[in-house]
Amino acid sequence: MEAALPVQTIMIVVILALCGAVPTTSPSQEVLSKAQNYLSLFFSDVGVSAPSTVWRSSLDSFEVTLRKMQEFFGLEVTGQLDSNTLEVMSRPRCGFTDVTRYSHFDGQPKWDKTVVTYRITDYTPDLSESDVNANIAKALKLYSDVIPLDFKQIDSGTADIMIMFKAREHGDFAPFDGENGVLAHAFSPGEGHGGDTHFDEDENWTLTSAGANLFLVAAHEFGHALGLSHSQVQTALMYPTYKYVNTEGYKLPDDDREGVQVIYGVRATSDQPDPNPQPTKTPLPTPRPGPEPTSEPAPDRCNMNMIFDAAASIQRNLYFFKDGYFWRRGSSWNGITMGKVQSVWPRISKVDAAYEYKKQNTITFFEGDHYWKIRGNIVLPGYPKPLTDIGLPASVTKVDAAVHVSFTSRTLLFVNNKFWSYSEKRGRMDGGFPKFIHRELPGIGHRVDAAFENRGYLYFTYGSRQTEYHYQRRRALRTLLNNRWMDC
Repeated sequence: MEAALPVQTIMIVVILALCGAVPTTSPSQEVLSKAQNYLSLFFSDVGVSAPSTVWRSSLDSFEVTLRKMQEFFGLEVTGQLDSNTLEVMSRPRCGFTDVTRYSHFDGQPKWDKTVVTYRITDYTPDLSESDVNANIAKALKLYSDVIPLDFKQIDSGTADIMIMFKAREHGDFAPFDGENGVLAHAFSPGEGHGGDTHFDEDENWTLTSAGANLFLVAAHEFGHALGLSHSQVQTALMYPTYKYVNTEGYKLPDDDREGVQVIYGVRATSDQPDPNPQPTKTPLPTPRPGPEPTSEPAPDRCNMNMIFDAAASIQRNLYFFKDGYFWRRGSSWNGITMGKVQSVWPRISKVDAAYEYKKQNTITFFEGDHYWKIRGNIVLPGYPKPLTDIGLPASVTKVDAAVHVSFTSRTLLFVNNKFWSYSEKRGRMDGGFPKFIHRELPGIGHRVDAAFENRGYLYFTYGSRQTEYHYQRRRALRTLLNNRWMDC
């Protein structure tokens, strides 16, 4: 791509079969080159990569990045081009990078309207126009069934989503590459090309399991056109690799539904009256109107007496939580941003403790007597769960702080003057806990109300002060004010 596109118009492409079956020993230069290209496209650390990104990393970086890819797809993490890894690389897939900050695009672009128009300007000869119209409408209906957004097809003029079937170069700096290559691509919501969706005319478009199924590919691309990024849930429509599934009665999978509802909200149920109404109970007396609720002012980040509810390192950013708000500080200096917790994670009102487990790409939030596991902005199925599910005794009704220690793969959970050690690999508490904080972690005091990791050091806060800590040596290094992180 000759010029970087704005985040709101990130190009999404579906790419097919990079390489076939090859021996796992001494991969050929061609196979190695294709693998490097795959990793540079989909697992680059440099934010969002355009499809034409050139590989510039060393072989050491290649192994590290390959391990990331294997971890993302749940493969054995070998750092080698084994047969399972090559098989995954050869699958049909979307070309958007898999190393994303959230399960939505950065900045969470969306359509700020209730009716989104679309227009098909060029049809494929593989299917009748009526079949194309019907399956495009059917793919969009997957979303309009669950979010308060309607789609309207127009026959002239410029629509919000312009749809076309074209081969090779077609005017957007991302030419298609012939049969069995790129299937389609789409832009995320925004002005100009935002939402536009293009299908490669050189492919064999079908309504069956043969060739490229128009309904499934379109449904995936429209997810991007609405603001969804990729999911690690293999049954999700937005999983990176393409796989045919039975389309009869197909509904939006739970992971995709929850993701798009985070952006647009939940579609209200029908307003039609119930044809078989049930007898109504005597209504409760109407309460007398009370005083209008007053909204609490946002906390002052520069307050010398600032006490954090929680803190965590998440996706290379530091998050500090207070009274339903958070401050985010980037890994490279770009200022402090502030937001409400519910604006990003709608089902959570207040964070007592939080930590990220990078190997599973999850964030765990503790709120009262339960906890949530989240990937991006999406709550994983089955959550929230009670604290007893993680191995804490029933007497614990709140976790004060949590921090993941990456080199031990243990998460420390602090409650009053004690702490537990949770093994992420085994999924249970280590034996011999709880232990007293002041005995096992000398120098940080008796209580912890927030904890986080940054650049190899742990930071334990209590009240308005925090201790920078060298965990391996069990040594306190220095004491800081909490607002030291707030550019005050």
